[in-house]
Amino acid sequence: MDITIHTSFLPHVDPEASLAFYRDILGFEVRNDVGQGTMRWITVGPAGQPDTSILLAPPAADPGITEDERRTITEMMAKGTYGWILLATPDLDETFDKVQAADAEVVQEPTEQPYGIRDCAFRDPAGNLIRIQELR
Repeated sequence: MDITIHTSFLPHVDPEASLAFYRDILGFEVRNDVGQGTMRWITVGPAGQPDTSILLAPPAADPGITEDERRTITEMMAKGTYGWILLATPDLDETFDKVQAADAEVVQEPTEQPYGIRDCAFRDPAGNLIRIQELR
């Protein structure tokens, strides 16, 4: 089989803030931006990797989701436990400094993990955990 990861999903609550984070801070390309108001679906991805994207979408837009489920999703997002993604960079310190300088919420400074990975963590404007590991 030949299977690739094409698009991953992360929720947003403020499309403009999420767009600014992924485009302006992380340097991702905007590939698609549809909808209006808070009901926007924004596809972003790293430059030079046109086949890998993140879809930033309203978390509870599905009409099949109940009000209790919407409330649970909202609570989990507020705690930062609903969505997360792992990114990688060849220069973790430079990336960390740039993201931190943009006032992103730091969860963990660059750290050598006991399992052999050096990484750091931030939260995006929706509370999603963004872990960034150093490529070796």
